[in-house]
Amino acid sequence: MTKITFYKTEDGIYYGFRETGHSGYEDAGKDIVCAAISAMTMLIINTVEVALASPIDYRIDEESTDIEVIARGALPKYESDKKKNYAIASLMLGYYHQLHDMIEDYYEYLDVDEQVQQI
Repeated sequence: MTKITFYKTEDGIYYGFRETGHSGYEDAGKDIVCAAISAMTMLIINTVEVALASPIDYRIDEESTDIEVIARGALPKYESDKKKNYAIASLMLGYYHQLHDMIEDYYEYLDVDEQVQQI
C-alpha cells in the first residue's frame, strides 16, 4: 500500500507531502496506481519549479522510492508573492483531493492523511 501524508500549517495551508510504500496493485511497470501517483507527483514538482518559478525541495530514496516534497512558496513566511502562495497551496490541495477520488476505486492500495506540521 502507498501511504501519502500531506503537511499543512495550523491555518490549513497545504505545503508538502511524503509518499511511502508501493501500492501493490500490479507488478512493477504495470501498476496503474503507482503510475498515476508518480505522474501527479512530478506534475506538482514541475509546476512549482518551472511554471511558478518557485523553489521546491524534494528527496527521493533510491532504494525504496519514498519521496518527500516541500514547497515553501505556499507559505507567506517564505514567499511574499500572494498569488504564488495561493497557486502552490491550491495545487497541493488539489492533489490531496484527487488522491481521495482515487481511494474510492483503489482503497486497498492507497491511504491518504494529513498532519499539521510547521516548517
